[in-house]
Amino acid sequence: MSDLAGKIQSDLVAAMKNKDELKLSVLRMLKAAMQLSQVEKGRQKQLTDDDVLTLVKRLIKQRSEAAEVYRKGGAEERAQRELEEAKVLEAYQPAQLSDEEIMKAVEKAAAEVHAAGMKDMGKMMGRTMAAVKGLADGNRVKAAVQKYLEQSAH
Repeated sequence: MSDLAGKIQSDLVAAMKNKDELKLSVLRMLKAAMQLSQVEKGRQKQLTDDDVLTLVKRLIKQRSEAAEVYRKGGAEERAQRELEEAKVLEAYQPAQLSDEEIMKAVEKAAAEVHAAGMKDMGKMMGRTMAAVKGLADGNRVKAAVQKYLEQSAH
C-alpha cells in the first residue's frame, strides 16, 4: 500500500470514530475509486502515490464540474455540498504552485521551445504541464501561458 493510500485509510477510520459524515462519505468514495483502479491494474501491481493522486485530481474535477452544473440549475445547496467534498479531497493533493512559480515554469518552457507567439501555445502548454506535473491546475497554467505569449507579442 502506498503512503498516501495508508493515510487515506487511517483518515477514514478517524472519520468513522469522529462521526464526521462529510469526510467519511468522501473518503469512502475515494476508497471505492482506489479499489476499482486496483482491479483495473491487476492484482499483482500495487497503486502508487501517483496513481492515487491522479484519482484524487479526477474526483476533485468531477466535484467542481458537478457544482457548476448544480449552480446553473439553481440547486445552490447541492453545489455547495459538491464544493465541500472537493475541499476534503484537496487535503490529499500536494501544495499547489504560486502564480509566480507557474510563470517561472512558463518562461523556462518559452526559452526551451523558442516561443514566438500564440502559434506556440500547444508546445508551451505541453512543456509547462510536464514541468509542473500535479502541482498546478491546467487552467491556471493555460492562463499564464496565454499571458506570457500576449506580452511577448507586444
